[in-house]
Amino acid sequence: MGRITVRKPVLRVTTTGARGRRPDTLAVEEPLEIRVAGKPLTITMRTPGHDFDLVAGFLAAEGVIGDAGDLAAMRYCADTAEQNTLDVALAPGVAPPDDSMTRAFTTTSACGVCGKSSIESLRADRPYEVGADPLRIAPEVLAVLPERLRKAQRVFDRTGGLHAAGLFGAGGELLAVREDVGRHNAVDKVVGWALRQGRLPLAGTVLMVSGRASFELTQKAMTAGVPVLAAVSAPSSLAVELAEDAGMTLVGFLRGETMNVYAGAERIAL
Repeated sequence: MGRITVRKPVLRVTTTGARGRRPDTLAVEEPLEIRVAGKPLTITMRTPGHDFDLVAGFLAAEGVIGDAGDLAAMRYCADTAEQNTLDVALAPGVAPPDDSMTRAFTTTSACGVCGKSSIESLRADRPYEVGADPLRIAPEVLAVLPERLRKAQRVFDRTGGLHAAGLFGAGGELLAVREDVGRHNAVDKVVGWALRQGRLPLAGTVLMVSGRASFELTQKAMTAGVPVLAAVSAPSSLAVELAEDAGMTLVGFLRGETMNVYAGAERIAL
């Protein structure tokens, strides 16, 4: 695993005129090239760490794999000096990614669905019936999730520069947390962890994200079978539409004792 943080000198300036140089800890952002059977698929910018989870979650979100049995092996390529190229071997009988998925460009840490050819294809990728999930969750359980996620963000404490995604059980217990410079990468890492543990679909769980609830995060949660997506900030209009279509519960502005329920309010046990 590569470095997660680096130390860099910075000039500290105040409005009173004081200034001085000091070291600061930064979150690392490096490219990861993903190959399938030796064929380059994409390059994504990420924070090193849990790369196998990241790739597994990415392939699951793209519909290439559905469970751990679809993966034969993953390994870092020996032909590169750094651990920034990862090759995936699919199990016999698993179809390789369609050529339309291949990205001859770098995916930024803010892009999560660039591999899809259309919005309609995203709406159609529903391997699980999330709307049938019987989960009910109390507002007081949701209210404690942001603080529990924040306490689990170890690298954020040192850098202040990472997003986080946390998977919680119906009682608010933390199941997994992952951090990354990219919101979508953090979610892919959580989903990839669940896939490799044989936990998909993620029925009866809540996915908590540290930023806003974008369309791509909603899509990734839906594809993994998550019934409730919660965010500390706002959702986008398309995220709300997708959640409504899929029967997901979407909660935004989850801060303190208040929250906005944008879709699936029937799961909130008032």
